[in-house]
Amino acid sequence: MIPVAFDYQRAVTVDEAIAALSSGDGKILAGGHSLLPAMKLRLNQPAKLVDISKIDALKGIKEEDGEIVIGAGTTHGTIASDDLIKSKLPFFATAAALIGDVQVRNHGTIGGSLAHADPAADWGALVLAADAAIITKGSSGSRRVAAVDFFQGLFTTALEDGEIITEVRIPVPAEGTKTSYQKFSQPASRFAIVGCAIMKKADGKINIAFTGVGEVPFRDSAAESAASIEAAVTAAAEGITVMSDHFASEEYRKHLAKVYLRKALEAVA
Repeated sequence: MIPVAFDYQRAVTVDEAIAALSSGDGKILAGGHSLLPAMKLRLNQPAKLVDISKIDALKGIKEEDGEIVIGAGTTHGTIASDDLIKSKLPFFATAAALIGDVQVRNHGTIGGSLAHADPAADWGALVLAADAAIITKGSSGSRRVAAVDFFQGLFTTALEDGEIITEVRIPVPAEGTKTSYQKFSQPASRFAIVGCAIMKKADGKINIAFTGVGEVPFRDSAAESAASIEAAVTAAAEGITVMSDHFASEEYRKHLAKVYLRKALEAVA
């Protein structure tokens, strides 16, 4: 299918991209694996695409000021193979390697995925479990948005008009921290029918987050406060409005949430 006609601009700096967005009904083009299919189906009809794929300042992974910093333009494939990620945030590497196919992993970006906020995308659960912050920038400057405040509804985030994501920042986990990401994938798209991310900290506190279950990724506070694996599994996804579609019913999704939480908890036990 052919999308509605649009203007195209390739930005070479973050400020140029922000300025281009301010001039009208524009959308950011990073990897394009979510936006372009939506445009071909005419579910999204931006007047302008602002291509940020060549902005080097948005790419890369480093450790800085007690945080691991992942540029918004960093691809899933780069995250999957990065030594710092494998050492400090191994569940990020695991999750990145499970996204889509080789083409998607080599072109799709963490920032693009977070901004699109598909309820079945992997990164939402990961950034929630890792206590991450999403760094955004617009014409009025930069903001730091906690991951728990970023996802606000179906395909809806805390991004304001004219803002783009520039970085994801994660506190460096203390020695002894364990992580796990367990995922039941839709076999064609590899999106998560249910994905469960866990960070078990050195002090014993456990962060539990789900994707694919509800309209937004979420931290499961009831499961986190449970005293045992069995109690956590029982509490999983309770009180949550669970999605139902042609891939999985509400009942089946809730069952899978409990199954994959158990897998993740046993992996870090």
